[in-house]
Amino acid sequence: MSPASRTAPLSDLVKEILVRIGEDPTREGLVRTPQRVSKSLHELTSGYAVDVDKLINEALFHVPYSEMVLVRDIDFYSLCEHHMLPFFGKCHVAYIPDGQVIGLSKIPRLVEAFSRRLQVQERLTSQIADIILKKIKPLGVAVVMEARHLCMEMRGAQSKNAPTVTSAMLGNFRSDARTREEFLGFINASK
Repeated sequence: MSPASRTAPLSDLVKEILVRIGEDPTREGLVRTPQRVSKSLHELTSGYAVDVDKLINEALFHVPYSEMVLVRDIDFYSLCEHHMLPFFGKCHVAYIPDGQVIGLSKIPRLVEAFSRRLQVQERLTSQIADIILKKIKPLGVAVVMEARHLCMEMRGAQSKNAPTVTSAMLGNFRSDARTREEFLGFINASK
Protein backbone atom coordinates (compact mmCIF):
# COMPACT_ATOMS: atom_id res chain seq x y z
CA MET A 1 0.00 0.00 0.00
CA SER A 2 1.45 3.34 -0.99
CA PRO A 3 1.81 6.11 1.64
CA ALA A 4 -0.69 8.23 -0.32
CA SER A 5 -3.40 5.53 -0.23
CA ARG A 6 -3.00 5.13 3.54
CA THR A 7 -3.90 8.78 4.11
CA ALA A 8 -6.37 9.33 1.27
CA PRO A 9 -9.95 9.91 2.40
CA LEU A 10 -12.15 6.88 1.88
CA SER A 11 -14.23 8.84 -0.62
CA ASP A 12 -11.14 9.30 -2.83
CA LEU A 13 -10.57 5.54 -2.79
CA VAL A 14 -14.21 4.91 -3.75
CA LYS A 15 -13.80 7.37 -6.63
CA GLU A 16 -10.75 5.38 -7.76
CA ILE A 17 -12.78 2.15 -7.61
CA LEU A 18 -15.44 3.73 -9.83
CA VAL A 19 -12.79 4.65 -12.39
CA ARG A 20 -11.22 1.18 -12.27
CA ILE A 21 -14.53 -0.60 -12.91
CA GLY A 22 -15.06 1.58 -15.96
CA GLU A 23 -17.44 4.22 -14.57
CA ASP A 24 -17.28 7.97 -14.81
CA PRO A 25 -17.33 9.42 -11.28
CA THR A 26 -18.30 12.82 -12.70
CA ARG A 27 -21.53 11.39 -14.13
CA GLU A 28 -24.62 12.96 -12.53
CA GLY A 29 -25.73 9.86 -10.66
CA LEU A 30 -22.23 9.15 -9.32
CA VAL A 31 -20.96 12.61 -8.33
CA ARG A 32 -21.85 12.15 -4.64
CA THR A 33 -21.47 8.35 -4.57
CA PRO A 34 -17.92 8.40 -3.10
CA GLN A 35 -19.11 10.44 -0.10
CA ARG A 36 -22.22 8.28 0.34
CA VAL A 37 -20.23 5.03 0.21
CA SER A 38 -17.67 6.43 2.64
CA LYS A 39 -20.38 7.44 5.12
CA SER A 40 -22.11 4.08 4.66
CA LEU A 41 -18.93 2.06 5.27
CA HIS A 42 -18.16 4.04 8.42
CA GLU A 43 -21.67 3.31 9.71
CA LEU A 44 -21.59 -0.37 8.72
CA THR A 45 -18.26 -0.87 10.52
CA SER A 46 -19.01 1.31 13.55
CA GLY A 47 -18.74 -1.73 15.84
CA TYR A 48 -14.97 -1.41 15.95
CA ALA A 49 -15.36 1.77 18.00
CA VAL A 50 -17.80 0.30 20.54
CA ASP A 51 -16.51 -0.04 24.09
CA VAL A 52 -18.48 -3.01 25.44
CA ASP A 53 -18.07 -1.90 29.05
CA LYS A 54 -19.58 1.48 28.23
CA LEU A 55 -22.33 -0.19 26.20
CA ILE A 56 -23.30 -2.34 29.19
CA ASN A 57 -23.12 0.87 31.27
CA GLU A 58 -23.76 -0.65 34.68
CA ALA A 59 -26.84 -2.50 33.40
CA LEU A 60 -25.98 -5.62 35.42
CA PHE A 61 -28.39 -6.30 38.26
CA HIS A 62 -28.36 -8.80 41.13
CA VAL A 63 -31.60 -10.75 40.82
CA PRO A 64 -32.33 -14.17 42.36
CA TYR A 65 -33.48 -15.71 39.06
CA SER A 66 -32.04 -18.89 37.61
CA GLU A 67 -34.35 -19.76 34.71
CA MET A 68 -33.68 -19.12 31.05
CA VAL A 69 -33.77 -15.57 29.72
CA LEU A 70 -34.27 -15.47 25.94
CA VAL A 71 -34.24 -12.57 23.50
CA ARG A 72 -35.17 -13.96 20.12
CA ASP A 73 -35.55 -12.63 16.59
CA ILE A 74 -32.96 -9.88 16.92
CA ASP A 75 -32.41 -8.46 13.44
CA PHE A 76 -28.76 -8.06 12.50
CA TYR A 77 -26.81 -6.81 9.50
CA SER A 78 -23.14 -7.38 8.87
CA LEU A 79 -20.55 -7.37 6.09
CA CYS A 80 -18.77 -10.52 4.99
CA GLU A 81 -15.05 -10.01 5.48
CA HIS A 82 -14.24 -11.96 2.31
CA HIS A 83 -16.27 -9.93 -0.19
CA MET A 84 -17.57 -6.97 1.87
CA LEU A 85 -21.09 -7.89 0.85
CA PRO A 86 -23.96 -7.96 3.37
CA PHE A 87 -25.17 -10.90 5.35
CA PHE A 88 -28.21 -10.47 7.54
CA GLY A 89 -30.82 -12.33 9.48
CA LYS A 90 -32.04 -13.18 12.97
CA CYS A 91 -30.12 -13.79 16.15
CA HIS A 92 -31.48 -15.61 19.21
CA VAL A 93 -29.66 -15.18 22.54
CA ALA A 94 -30.40 -16.99 25.80
CA TYR A 95 -28.65 -17.26 29.11
CA ILE A 96 -29.29 -18.78 32.52
CA PRO A 97 -28.47 -16.23 35.22
CA ASP A 98 -26.40 -17.11 38.25
CA GLY A 99 -27.64 -14.29 40.47
CA GLN A 100 -27.01 -11.53 37.93
CA VAL A 101 -29.03 -10.34 34.91
CA ILE A 102 -28.36 -7.75 32.23
CA GLY A 103 -30.78 -5.08 31.06
CA LEU A 104 -32.65 -6.67 28.16
CA SER A 105 -31.96 -3.82 25.71
CA LYS A 106 -28.23 -4.48 26.05
CA ILE A 107 -28.46 -7.86 24.33
CA PRO A 108 -29.54 -6.48 20.91
CA ARG A 109 -26.95 -3.72 21.35
CA LEU A 110 -24.22 -6.31 21.89
CA VAL A 111 -25.39 -8.16 18.77
CA GLU A 112 -25.20 -4.91 16.80
CA ALA A 113 -21.77 -3.97 18.17
CA PHE A 114 -20.22 -7.21 16.93
CA SER A 115 -22.28 -7.27 13.71
CA ARG A 116 -21.04 -3.82 12.68
CA ARG A 117 -17.60 -5.16 11.79
CA LEU A 118 -16.21 -7.14 8.90
CA GLN A 119 -17.22 -10.63 9.96
CA VAL A 120 -17.78 -14.27 9.28
CA GLN A 121 -20.97 -15.62 10.80
CA GLU A 122 -19.18 -18.31 12.79
CA ARG A 123 -16.96 -15.77 14.59
CA LEU A 124 -19.86 -13.38 15.14
CA THR A 125 -21.88 -16.13 16.84
CA SER A 126 -19.00 -17.04 19.14
CA GLN A 127 -18.14 -13.42 19.98
CA ILE A 128 -21.69 -12.73 21.16
CA ALA A 129 -21.76 -15.87 23.33
CA ASP A 130 -18.28 -15.23 24.72
CA ILE A 131 -18.95 -11.62 25.73
CA ILE A 132 -22.17 -12.56 27.52
CA LEU A 133 -20.37 -15.36 29.36
CA LYS A 134 -17.53 -13.01 30.33
CA LYS A 135 -19.66 -10.04 31.42
CA ILE A 136 -22.70 -11.68 33.04
CA LYS A 137 -21.06 -14.89 34.28
CA PRO A 138 -24.23 -16.97 33.77
CA LEU A 139 -24.62 -20.72 34.18
CA GLY A 140 -24.90 -21.00 30.40
CA VAL A 141 -25.24 -19.03 27.17
CA ALA A 142 -26.77 -20.02 23.82
CA VAL A 143 -26.63 -18.06 20.58
CA VAL A 144 -28.17 -19.16 17.28
CA MET A 145 -27.88 -17.04 14.14
CA GLU A 146 -29.67 -17.62 10.86
CA ALA A 147 -28.51 -15.48 7.95
CA ARG A 148 -28.69 -14.91 4.23
CA HIS A 149 -25.33 -14.14 2.62
CA LEU A 150 -25.40 -11.97 -0.48
CA CYS A 151 -21.88 -13.18 -1.35
CA MET A 152 -23.52 -16.61 -1.91
CA GLU A 153 -26.70 -15.30 -3.50
CA MET A 154 -25.40 -12.59 -5.84
CA ARG A 155 -22.13 -14.12 -6.98
CA GLY A 156 -20.24 -17.41 -6.89
CA ALA A 157 -22.67 -20.25 -6.16
CA GLN A 158 -25.70 -17.93 -6.59
CA SER A 159 -27.50 -20.12 -4.10
CA LYS A 160 -30.89 -18.62 -3.26
CA ASN A 161 -33.02 -19.47 -0.24
CA ALA A 162 -30.22 -21.31 1.55
CA PRO A 163 -29.79 -19.61 4.93
CA THR A 164 -26.76 -20.40 7.03
CA VAL A 165 -27.34 -21.35 10.68
CA THR A 166 -24.62 -21.17 13.32
CA SER A 167 -24.76 -21.81 17.05
CA ALA A 168 -22.68 -21.42 20.18
CA MET A 169 -23.73 -23.39 23.26
CA LEU A 170 -21.77 -22.75 26.45
CA GLY A 171 -22.14 -23.97 30.01
CA ASN A 172 -25.52 -25.60 30.78
CA PHE A 173 -26.63 -25.29 27.17
CA ARG A 174 -23.76 -27.53 26.13
CA SER A 175 -23.81 -29.97 29.03
CA ASP A 176 -27.58 -30.35 29.56
CA ALA A 177 -29.54 -31.68 26.59
CA ARG A 178 -32.89 -30.71 28.18
CA THR A 179 -31.82 -27.07 28.56
CA ARG A 180 -30.57 -27.01 24.98
CA GLU A 181 -33.82 -28.57 23.71
CA GLU A 182 -35.91 -26.06 25.66
CA PHE A 183 -33.97 -23.19 24.05
CA LEU A 184 -34.28 -24.67 20.55
CA GLY A 185 -37.99 -25.28 21.13
CA PHE A 186 -38.51 -21.62 22.08
CA ILE A 187 -36.73 -20.28 19.00
CA ASN A 188 -38.43 -22.74 16.66
CA ALA A 189 -41.86 -21.84 18.07
CA SER A 190 -41.60 -18.48 16.30
CA LYS A 191 -41.44 -20.12 12.85
